[in-house]
Parts: sequence; structure tokens; C-alpha cells
Amino acid sequence: MESLNLPGFAHKVKQVNGKPHIFDIIRRKFVTLTPEEWVRQHFIHLLITHYGYPKSLFAVETGLQYNTLSKRTDIMVLSNNALPFLLVECKAPFVSVNDATFAQISRYNFTLQPQYLAVTNGMAHYCFQAVNGQIHFMDDFPKYRDFNP
Repeated sequence: MESLNLPGFAHKVKQVNGKPHIFDIIRRKFVTLTPEEWVRQHFIHLLITHYGYPKSLFAVETGLQYNTLSKRTDIMVLSNNALPFLLVECKAPFVSVNDATFAQISRYNFTLQPQYLAVTNGMAHYCFQAVNGQIHFMDDFPKYRDFNP
């Protein structure tokens, strides 16, 4: 897998039926290693090691309903009171973060209404709040201790 604009981590990779799989510390199992999964795993580790989020508050690839459509969130971090706090949409490194990416996470925001949203392709990362239809981009991701004392 290619280098990302994210800190590395000690990952475990193994072959299953001739395909690479990476260990997901949240789901506690090996999952197929796709370019998007490579980004997801890096971002999970970033949030845990650099921003202090406890593993127990993560939900990965969780289903949700948007109108009549079934969708799946990449990473959701819950607050201490079990409400969506940070929602992250991950793309493969070769997929540009564009208006379609922001539209996708906006649809998830409509249903889940987390405090913060983020999009990443492992190379470019954006964190923002959506308040009253206005988007407020942030310079950095929120640290767990600053919002969940």
C-alpha cells in the first residue's frame, strides 16, 4: 500500500485466500485490505494515538438509513453520552476529496447530526462543523479531552 499523509502505525497484515487482510483494532478482526481500508485504519490510529479518543467509543462501517436508502458510515466516534460526536468519511488515496464527498457526508450529517464531520483520502483531510446550514472548517481535529472531559 502507498504512503499516506498520516502517521504510520504498527499494523498486522496477513493473506487470506490469497488476498491481503489488515487487523482492525475496533472490529477486532482481520478485514480485506483495500486502499480505502488502508486510509480508514490509519485514521482510526491517528484519532486514538494523537487525539486521545478511546477505542470503546468507535463504530466502524455502521449502517444507517437515509430516506429509503441503506448507507454505511466509515468511522463514527461517539461522545461519552453515546451520541455521534465525530463522523469521518474515508476515500482511497486516488479518489479526490471533492463536492461529491462533501455531499455524501452531508447526507449522513442530516441523519446522525454529529458535532464534527471529517473527510479524508489519506492525503488531504478536512474537519468541519455544520451549524444551521453553514459549514465551519477547522484548522485541526478536535481532541477528545477538550470536548469529553
